[in-house]
Amino acid sequence: MESPAGLAPSGDRPPAALSDRVENAVSIFLLVGMAALPLLEIVGRKLWRTGIPGSNALVQHATLWIGFLGGAIAARDGRLLSLGRLTDRFPEPFRGWLAAFAAAVSAAISLLLAYSGFQLVRAEWTDPQYVVPFLPVWAAESVIPAGFLLIAWRIVRGASPGWRVRASVAAAAGACAAFVASNLILGSAAFAAALLVLLAAVILGAPLFAALGGLAVILFRHADVPLASISAEIYRLVTSPSLPTIPLFAFAGYLLTVGNVSRRLVRFFRALVGWMPGAIAVVTVLVCTFFTTFTGASGVTIVALGGILLPALLAERYPERFSLGLLTASGSLGLLFPPCLPVILYGVVAGIAVDQMFRGGFLPGVLLSAIMAAWAIRTGVRSGAARAPFSLGELRAAAWEAKWDILLPVIVLLGIFGGFATIVETAALTVLYAFCVEVFVHRGVDLRRQFPEAGVESARLVGGFLLLLAAATGLTGYMVDAGVPQTIFEWVRATIHSKVAFLLVLNGFLLVVGCFMHIFSAIVVVVPIIAPLAAAYDIHPVHLGIIFLANLELGFLMPPVGMNLFLSAYRFDKPFMEVARATLPFLLILLCGVLAITYIPWLTTALLR
Repeated sequence: MESPAGLAPSGDRPPAALSDRVENAVSIFLLVGMAALPLLEIVGRKLWRTGIPGSNALVQHATLWIGFLGGAIAARDGRLLSLGRLTDRFPEPFRGWLAAFAAAVSAAISLLLAYSGFQLVRAEWTDPQYVVPFLPVWAAESVIPAGFLLIAWRIVRGASPGWRVRASVAAAAGACAAFVASNLILGSAAFAAALLVLLAAVILGAPLFAALGGLAVILFRHADVPLASISAEIYRLVTSPSLPTIPLFAFAGYLLTVGNVSRRLVRFFRALVGWMPGAIAVVTVLVCTFFTTFTGASGVTIVALGGILLPALLAERYPERFSLGLLTASGSLGLLFPPCLPVILYGVVAGIAVDQMFRGGFLPGVLLSAIMAAWAIRTGVRSGAARAPFSLGELRAAAWEAKWDILLPVIVLLGIFGGFATIVETAALTVLYAFCVEVFVHRGVDLRRQFPEAGVESARLVGGFLLLLAAATGLTGYMVDAGVPQTIFEWVRATIHSKVAFLLVLNGFLLVVGCFMHIFSAIVVVVPIIAPLAAAYDIHPVHLGIIFLANLELGFLMPPVGMNLFLSAYRFDKPFMEVARATLPFLLILLCGVLAITYIPWLTTALLR
């Protein structure tokens, strides 16, 4: 599964076109504005006992804009999430033909989603509502059709360097979109054919948002439901009150990444636990957990830390297979700690307070990191890995160098649980803190180079994620309207009578979901189905959320499409199957931890009381 792989050196990139520079500048402006408004809201409450009228609505709609602009940037740079490019395995000219086919299907779906957005905007135009004075809702929603149109064009442009192929792809996409968008209901034969075409395109490398969005479009047309319903669901979810925390925390995480926080953290944790058996392996677990918590992207952790930690593990006599598996598996640790993005998204979708989700995830997150560290210690003892003698002076020096980085979790925790700031305001404070530390204290972020890179990379990551979220939201809307959750609910209640059996089936189901779906799209699609089921078996909603996220955390390591497996193979230049075999022991270890989280509810609920 392709994913944003981190920040590439500036010198490796060709000069950007004017349109690209404008897009980059607008994305940075939106991120800075999203951070500034909540900060001004805090100041206004303290000084004048009032906030800024409409600031929350503006930040929520800026999330919609940064999502679609970031999605367009991801399409421009060829960084949309997919299962991989199977077309690369074919010789020419078949490779070109198959790539053009996948591009035509993807562009057609993008055009249909743009048509859905246009229908929504037209409906809002006739009865205008306002986000804030002088900003009608239809104007804010216009980014949905505009974004999908731009993505469609970029998919066509990326299909081939030749204009003839591009023209053929554009014509095929336009004809397909016009046929599906017509008033004709997709009959059984056309419905089956459309599903087969979509499946073939996804296997050949079509983006995952096209898979989910295409399935939603086909189902809606088969049921003769207006496509505007898809964009209405997208707008409702993307402008929810807590979702702006995702681009803000992602922005803070990338500021830390380009500010070389990894080197300082490795030095600190090495000085802290380097004397233990397993030394550098334990350091790997701790640093990866810390790093993923703030970037919210395990792939970024592998790319950013792999070049530092893999040579260090090998130099201290850890087996290469163990080292490769440890780094790949540790990239997914930290997903249950604040302020990690999947926890926030789950709270938004399930309607659970985000601070409650973070309270529930703390002890399970500690458990998963602890069992990984314990396995690292065992391997370190058996392999005779070197240990560094404890030095109070080095610990003091390393802690002093990393003191601002170590304080960051305190800022986040105080903001979330202290009650003086909302979750969005806490995210904005985190951006401000990361900016000040990296620009003015460590001076590792240059305002002309690294700062824009961090902003664009954040927009690209958030855009790719929100496209998945948008497409999955449309599919979920259809499933709810069609009564799928209720049908499953009735079947499960009639078939499974034991809470223990239900939890076991749930674990197996979520592991299968993790094999084939990205964690963000899985949250949106699956949670509305399983939440009523879990309530029927008297499972605490926060406990269900942590079970869900812990299982999906394993999805990053599960063949055939575990994202960390692909990223690790790419980062360390290893065959995919070699990475999968190296990761298997860690997958089994984490599975034991997930079962403990599932069947010991106290781990989740202890801090909720």
